[in-house]
Amino acid sequence: MKELSLYHIVRESSLKENAPLLLLFHGYGSDENDLFSFASELPEELCIISARAPYTMQPYGNAWYAINFDAENGKWSDDEQAKLSRDLIGKFIDEVIAKYPINKDNITLLGFSQGTILSYAVALTYPEKINNVIALSGYVNENLFEIKPEENYKHLNFYCSHGSVDQVIPVDWARQSPKFLSALNIKNQYSEFPVGHGVAPQNFHEFKNWLEQLI
Repeated sequence: MKELSLYHIVRESSLKENAPLLLLFHGYGSDENDLFSFASELPEELCIISARAPYTMQPYGNAWYAINFDAENGKWSDDEQAKLSRDLIGKFIDEVIAKYPINKDNITLLGFSQGTILSYAVALTYPEKINNVIALSGYVNENLFEIKPEENYKHLNFYCSHGSVDQVIPVDWARQSPKFLSALNIKNQYSEFPVGHGVAPQNFHEFKNWLEQLI
């Protein structure tokens, strides 16, 4: 469905109005179908919307921003492109609120990898739009937002997790996230699982239980 700023697919809520919203943001090189596989296992009162990143990759897949792989300099992210996607997601949230029968005061972002990096950036740039964040296999990129006064963040709640043997994003990067969030007095929970760059079944069950307490 493309009428809005981002192409997306929807699992409608069992509620006719004021449904809690879960927005899904996939990782680099994937698409909106990837995380949508979670939908059938999550509470039926959730309206679940999975968005496709705006930049098409070849031969397939999509990205929220470019990652350039350079033998001399290692890999680096296009932070300016990431900020454009951050703001596009902010606009998309407003569009979703206007289009679907959801509760604008009960919005959760769920990201994986690059989608998590953007979820952090969106929540910390537009905290008034967000309530909860499920941050899977990602990290805080402080180049993508400016810190606001603490009172802007006091309602936020983060669930963060990472694979202890992640070969794509080092677990040490993820371990900085709870320290960063706690320094802003943002409520957060952090877990590690003995997997690589992916979501273990016990990881899914843990964040599902966490989310169920909040909706």
